Amino acid sequence: MSRQTALNREEYLFSGHNACPGCGAAVTVRHLAKILGRNTVFVITASCFSVIAGPLPLRSFALNVFHCPFASAAAVGSGLRRGLKSLGREDLTVAVLAGDGGTFDIGLQGMSAAAERNEDILFVCYDNEAYMNTGMQRSSATPYGSITGTTPAPATKTGPKKDIMKILAAHRIPYAATATIAFPEDFQAKVEKAKCTSGFRFLHLLAPCPPGWGMESSMTVTCARRAVEAGIFPLYEMEYGRVGSITYKPEKLLPVGEYLALQNRFSALTAGQEEYIQKTVNDNWRALLAEEAKAGRS
Repeated sequence: MSRQTALNREEYLFSGHNACPGCGAAVTVRHLAKILGRNTVFVITASCFSVIAGPLPLRSFALNVFHCPFASAAAVGSGLRRGLKSLGREDLTVAVLAGDGGTFDIGLQGMSAAAERNEDILFVCYDNEAYMNTGMQRSSATPYGSITGTTPAPATKTGPKKDIMKILAAHRIPYAATATIAFPEDFQAKVEKAKCTSGFRFLHLLAPCPPGWGMESSMTVTCARRAVEAGIFPLYEMEYGRVGSITYKPEKLLPVGEYLALQNRFSALTAGQEEYIQKTVNDNWRALLAEEAKAGRS
């Protein structure tokens, strides 16, 4: 990663907003906005953040915000970018902000279309792994074995989390990356790189949710860090569909149990299920290392 510039001291997310204590999304977007800077227009779809940013007449963002329906975020962002271009305002960054529901599920079709057209927008998914704003129901980003509002114990989620990065890889977009606030220098470098890249860019940001994940509000950053160190959420970049580099490599992956134990949503896991998760993580990590090595040889 390139050398980071000093973080902007100006605040664009006002204090006193109505996010939950320890909200990973609020901390994530606060820093995202500081890095992107004042010349940014946010398109926000239905999500926790549409409430945090403030429904009229409330306002907790010091930036221009365009609220839109659930499925239309990428289309609205695309139209807004083209309209600004026609006005000669190519100095503005159009950032689409969506949760996992507005990215993995309801917004997937529109996002795919915008990616296929290589629209000049930055699509940001803050991923808290469920529909937290409306009752913590499962989404396709919800990991295997989780308890949610629609998968109560012992009927935990039985399928795996959708691999959104592989879906974006298939579109061969100019830039995509994973990041988390637990690794702030890595986070900043990737946002700055995405900002300076033309065409469709995608950032997948893990944003722990204390009430939805069943953990103390003080554990948000710790949980995000543990997800990376256990290989649950690896940090890497892709360019034009190929893994460029893994930007953080633990000397040895932590056992997944050290991540799962932080959250009550995994309290119904059996020993066999935890072993299955560990094997899946190990397999995925080896595959990611192989992709990076292959890119380095080409």
